[in-house]
Amino acid sequence: MVTLAALLAAAAFDDGHEVQAFPSFGSERMGAPVMSFCRIADVAIQVREPVTKPDAVVICDPTLLHHVDVLAGLPDTGLVLLNSSRSLAELGAEDIAERVPGGRAITVAATEIARRLTGRPIPNAALLGAFAAMTGLISIDAAERAIGQRFAGSLAGANSQAARAAYQAVQGQEVAADA
Repeated sequence: MVTLAALLAAAAFDDGHEVQAFPSFGSERMGAPVMSFCRIADVAIQVREPVTKPDAVVICDPTLLHHVDVLAGLPDTGLVLLNSSRSLAELGAEDIAERVPGGRAITVAATEIARRLTGRPIPNAALLGAFAAMTGLISIDAAERAIGQRFAGSLAGANSQAARAAYQAVQGQEVAADA
């Protein structure tokens, strides 16, 4: 999540936005869930406090759904992007769509995409591409440039492929939903 927030901030900045990204580790034990935040605006960001009312939530680990209120503070017009190859119904999380009736909630198999294209089960780049497709807030080109700045050589190329594959997967879901 920390890397994803940093990549999102870099891509948004590249697209001309003001950004702020930071993690929150809390005082929990090692291995506990971590939250990261990314603010994106078209004006200078003056606030320096945790995000309590997000417009969008990206959930990297679907096992958190039944243990943590991952949607705390999200308005009913919010966006939810969930890393899973399973649907919300298959995850027993139909209530997520009910909590954002004016927004959207989708799943994308980011870990599987990453594993297939990078050889590693690290979904950050794939989730960045999925977020770009879902929100239109950042361009896929800016996402790929941010990945290229963060990673070197073949790892950059593989992560860019993962971002593009997730981007296309989300676009496919939206076309199918509109059809």
